[in-house]
Amino acid sequence: MSKIIFIDVDGTLVDYDNVLPKSAVEAIRKARANGHKVYISTGRSKAEVYEELWEIGLDGMIGGNGSYVEDNGQVVMHQLLTPEQSRRIVDWLHDRKLEFYLESNNGLFASENFETRGEPVMQEYSARKGQDNAAKMTVRQAFPEMIFGGELYRDDLNKVSFILESYDDFLAAREAFPDLQAGTWGGVGEKALFGDLGVKGITKAHAIDELLKHIGGRIEDTIAFGDAKIDIPMFEYCHVGVAMGNGGEEIKAIADFVTDAVAEDGLANAFQRLGVI
Repeated sequence: MSKIIFIDVDGTLVDYDNVLPKSAVEAIRKARANGHKVYISTGRSKAEVYEELWEIGLDGMIGGNGSYVEDNGQVVMHQLLTPEQSRRIVDWLHDRKLEFYLESNNGLFASENFETRGEPVMQEYSARKGQDNAAKMTVRQAFPEMIFGGELYRDDLNKVSFILESYDDFLAAREAFPDLQAGTWGGVGEKALFGDLGVKGITKAHAIDELLKHIGGRIEDTIAFGDAKIDIPMFEYCHVGVAMGNGGEEIKAIADFVTDAVAEDGLANAFQRLGVI
């Protein structure tokens, strides 16, 4: 029976140095040659899905943690922040003197001082992920196609990420925007480095449900791969959930099984164990 496979990107398909293992590429290509469908399911917006990933050969993508769904080049669903919500977020972040970047399928748009303020934050994020070059990481290395000096009042936003000067900034954002989905990333609780604001009710699970309706797929045929707490709804929805060996304890606890780390051919080994290659 053909399977429908959903793969998170950062920490799952690529390692925390953004290295794409050759074994993962070969496994995906073999799985698709065997008749299985493979989609990435990521927090990245489409603008961050660089050509290297598309060249693997994919059936489509879920982006923005579930705000965007694409199947073979066809947009199945795209839920955007309204222009009014986007403007309110930008104004609120400016008033609170928090640096941020706007996530759109048309690009990532940095706030005025994000490059400077973001550098030590990205170095800390990289160090937590065990990257060798963490102390030298720059914003432009972390986000190679980020746009600086662009228009910040936009009508094409999936979500907005902002630097937390303290955990109180996240709590304040959640209170200020009850109409939006507020989250954090780059750490748990008060150790989080970023907050984010997106469309209410958006999850990877909801996006997968919409995709299955579109392609006539069955939940019984779904397999999800992930490494982080944000992937939990996807694991709860899909028939099989596989956590990466480098993943967090929360995702490992609810996984059907834990494979090896990304850099240790974890994806390919799991594909073999599941019988899709």
